[in-house]
Amino acid sequence: MNEPLEDTTQAGSLAGLAYLPVSLFGSVMGLCGLATAWELAAIEFGLPGWVGDAIGCAAVVVFVVLVVAYAIKCFRSPAAVRAEFAHPVAANFFATPIISLLLLPAIVAPHALVLAQVLWIAGTVAMLGFAWLIVSRWMSVRQQIAHATPAWIVPVVGTLNISTAGVPLDLPGSQPVCVFALAVGLFFAVPLFTLILSRLIFEVPMPHPLQPSLMILVAPFAVGFSAYFGVAGRLDLFAELLFYLAVFMLAVLLPKLVRLRSCSPFHTSWWAVSFPLSAMTLAALKFCIEKPGWLAQAFALSMLAFTTLVILSLGLRTGKGMVEGELRALTL
Repeated sequence: MNEPLEDTTQAGSLAGLAYLPVSLFGSVMGLCGLATAWELAAIEFGLPGWVGDAIGCAAVVVFVVLVVAYAIKCFRSPAAVRAEFAHPVAANFFATPIISLLLLPAIVAPHALVLAQVLWIAGTVAMLGFAWLIVSRWMSVRQQIAHATPAWIVPVVGTLNISTAGVPLDLPGSQPVCVFALAVGLFFAVPLFTLILSRLIFEVPMPHPLQPSLMILVAPFAVGFSAYFGVAGRLDLFAELLFYLAVFMLAVLLPKLVRLRSCSPFHTSWWAVSFPLSAMTLAALKFCIEKPGWLAQAFALSMLAFTTLVILSLGLRTGKGMVEGELRALTL
């Protein structure tokens, strides 16, 4: 008599995973970027090194948990996965677990270099393949301008993360791959940014749950700066231009982020702000190291503190929602 009850209970506990959005892997991206930023700040400014290690461990744990959870979703709710992949906006977020694979090597490398290299190779192959698939879809199927949201940046401009992660690993033959990925990411950033900006100007505003994704518009310039700086190996005029563009976009979008709490209830899409903020923080730290000055240092350390608080609050709120069984409500 107890066996059916146990099966029902187990089914009920796993049913919520059908609402698990693939975009939640953006939390891993944000944690990885923040961990790398704290490690750099510990080296250059003497901040506690354990903070970066703790955030890095959290990133690895969250990644493993999400991989297992989404694998269960694929097995138990394949229709939900297919619907998510077919969606013109949500499909772009399937790049987030791939980008996570590209960002994790920076955390893993000091402890297991071979594993970090394997993760980067797997992430590079998957990222280039997924970018090709998405661009092919855009060119094969007529798209609607209303669907041109900042999420479109993720799958193609995300190739920039190949360069940011690949250069420090110094794998034989990786340099041409990093240059190739940099070229693809920077080239597609221009038309995609223009298209999305046009949609934001001339079409109706995006729904409130999608408003946090506006912060993604900072990422092409912040990640582009780190990727170009890594490949070029120097801070030249073009690198500075990318950095200043990132700062300008942050200044434009930060007021929207501040108002977000009052105009929209918490939603898992809020995690879309985590990686752009982390990428901006990392870019600011690299910039102030190359061009020392009190203003650059103050900006970098302020970004580090602000991003840490934002990601900590997002983590606590998401954890509370999952414990209380609010996953479905937080994703709709």
